[in-house]
Amino acid sequence: MVTKQQFENALTELGVKKGMTLEVHSSLSSFGELEGGAITVIDTLKKLVTEEGSIFMPALRLSRELEITENDKKLGMTVKIRILDPDTEHTAMGIVADTFRMMPDTYTGRETISTSGWGKHGREALNGGLDYAIHNGGKALMLGVDIYKLTAMHYVEGITPEDINKQFAPTEEINRIYHPDKWFIEAGHPPVKAWYKIQAMAYEKGLIKEAYIGSCKAMFFDILPVISLYENELKNDPYGLWGMKK
Repeated sequence: MVTKQQFENALTELGVKKGMTLEVHSSLSSFGELEGGAITVIDTLKKLVTEEGSIFMPALRLSRELEITENDKKLGMTVKIRILDPDTEHTAMGIVADTFRMMPDTYTGRETISTSGWGKHGREALNGGLDYAIHNGGKALMLGVDIYKLTAMHYVEGITPEDINKQFAPTEEINRIYHPDKWFIEAGHPPVKAWYKIQAMAYEKGLIKEAYIGSCKAMFFDILPVISLYENELKNDPYGLWGMKK
């Protein structure tokens, strides 16, 4: 078991400190066993950051990926996720983010794609999601998850060529069966997991500090320099990034 004190010591060694702005993504199961569970993660972060800092976690009202049926496959579907009701307790964000979202001192948007915030600038979660964290020196803390959970990456995707997006958008037939107000659907996958390229680049540039907390791999880094790598690739070679031909 990872004790509360061991967890706090590890976060302190990584660099989590008073007044910091954090975007946090986590998998509680990655620890094996953590004394106090999700509450320990949240309380320790609040203790270290204090109300002079801010903590943001994802509050996307999405289920985990559901099984693709044979008929779904015939339609070309590759991802099927249900959009959940605003007051749903359990989402695909995990028990830490779900617990954080439902706390009385947390600010959380009501949209499907929302963010939860706490602390000095926590209310910014209601206005711009992660905009504040991205543009005000925010750090990312990834506990047992990798870059594919980093919500901030989506904030630079507006420059993705539209023809790339269209290749994986659901067809009208799919939307008739799975209405976009109730479902998130993808139809196809790019040949390459591009975000892992960005993660590798970030490691090569020394942008990511890592440590193990029990069996949990933790990554800690400045948000903006990492997502700027992604933005730069989208500007200069989006097709190569995704392993696609123009």
